[in-house]
Amino acid sequence: MSQPIQFIMLGGFLGAGKTTLISKLAKRFQADGKHVGVVTNDQAAGLVDTHLLQSQGLDVNEVAGSCFCCNYNGLTGAMSEFETRHRPDVILVEPVGSCTDLIATIAVPMMQQLGEQFTHSPYAVLLKPSHGLRILSGKGGGFSAKAEYIFRKQLEESELVVINRIDELSATEVKTLQEAIEEQYPGRRTICVSAHTEANLDELYAALQTTAQFPAKMMEVDYDIYADGEAELGWLNAGGTLASDTPISQDALTVALVDRLRTVLLAVDAEPAHIKVLVSSGSNVSVANLVSSDSQTMLSVASDQQVTQAEVIVNARVCLSPGQLKGVVTDALDRTATDFAARISVDQMEAFRPGRPVPTHRATST
Repeated sequence: MSQPIQFIMLGGFLGAGKTTLISKLAKRFQADGKHVGVVTNDQAAGLVDTHLLQSQGLDVNEVAGSCFCCNYNGLTGAMSEFETRHRPDVILVEPVGSCTDLIATIAVPMMQQLGEQFTHSPYAVLLKPSHGLRILSGKGGGFSAKAEYIFRKQLEESELVVINRIDELSATEVKTLQEAIEEQYPGRRTICVSAHTEANLDELYAALQTTAQFPAKMMEVDYDIYADGEAELGWLNAGGTLASDTPISQDALTVALVDRLRTVLLAVDAEPAHIKVLVSSGSNVSVANLVSSDSQTMLSVASDQQVTQAEVIVNARVCLSPGQLKGVVTDALDRTATDFAARISVDQMEAFRPGRPVPTHRATST
């Protein structure tokens, strides 16, 4: 009989840094001789994370069009598909950042239905500091109480809390977050990491080698509040092609587009949960992110290339209506192209609010 596949699910709010951490963990497993599969998830096709991880040489399947909990068979099918190419030793799973209740809708149904095919690592939830510092202090994160409900429920169901982006925090801010987790969500192990610098990645890697316990009871979730909280976010995925008669900096273009979006959203007081832009030319990839209204644009992946043609992908999750968000992104694409004396052709743009989550399965407490 084949050895069971290690199943690792890394949750956390939009912009928590899940994709970067998954990339670093995947490389750590590969260094140990493991074959790794990654499954990404989004409410629509055209996910920056999928393209980025594939550009890094990882074996990636994407489940698009609904969250894992509402498309359990899509997730299990994506994991089975890996075996048609190369059976993985480890599967890293990145759920949608606005989802919660994943123990009851994913982990436990897998344990019950797929038995010994998988071993489950403790469910790790990445804490996003920029919103976490505000929400856990009671100051509010720029979202309504219903959207914050999702943020808090993610922490509540965690077995392991990972405070990410510590390279961006002071020692006092790290301590504040640790104390808030200990006080508000007692009993959970907390690990402070930087996916960017790999600080304390060894400690997290070791923690994920342990085995999750079957939960004694399921977390209670008010699906009316959950659905309303998700629906407050406008969701946009767009893709297009940019062309210029003279070479332009791929990195500068990527940052400029996110900076323009940041400026407009500040002006209309629309809180971004996460904005991610990927610009690619062949195998050269640039990625820039914005994770909150009080953070700066970050160039998370640099290409150091001059290009005359590039593909552009925009993923934006903002507390704004889909129609307004579509207008903001369309204008930003046009104006940024003009600033670089370039032309932009948008091939695909989808803007919407997530629908009410209706899980395929939901385990109940015994």
